[in-house]
Amino acid sequence: MDISLRRASEEDIPFLLSLRDQTMRQYLEEVGMPTSAEEYEKRIRFEFSHAKIVELDGKPVGLFKATYTEELNYWYLVQIQISPEFQGLKIGSKLILNLIAKAATTKSKVGLSVIETNPAKQLYLRLGFEVVKRSGDELLLELQT
Repeated sequence: MDISLRRASEEDIPFLLSLRDQTMRQYLEEVGMPTSAEEYEKRIRFEFSHAKIVELDGKPVGLFKATYTEELNYWYLVQIQISPEFQGLKIGSKLILNLIAKAATTKSKVGLSVIETNPAKQLYLRLGFEVVKRSGDELLLELQT
C-alpha cells in the first residue's frame, strides 16, 4: 500500500467536489450548513495552493490540506478527506501523524476544526488533540507537540 501526496490542480476539482459530497454532506446537512456545489467549490478553493491529492498506489483517494503560520508557530489542518471506500485503512491517521511529527520538529501547535457530529472527531481525540473552543456545531481542536 503506497500512499503519496501530489499538488492538487484544476483538473482535480471534479474529483474534489465528489469527494466533499461523499465525505461531508451528511454532517453538513445535520447542522444546517450549505451543501451546494458552489459552497463545496468555495471550500475546496480555500487555501488551494496548499491542497494535496492523496493517492493510494497512484489512484486519487483523498484530500490533505495544511497551512503553517510561522509567526504563531502553528500548523492548521484545513481539510482532510478520504473516500469512504478507502476509510479504515489508516490513511488519514498516517497523514495526521506525519503532520504531527513535522510540527514536533519546531514544537509547533497543530489545530483543526471539526463538526461535532463527524466521527472523525474520535480519530483526532485518539491522536491526542483536545477541544479548546466550541463555536456553534464546530469544535476547534489543538495538539501541542
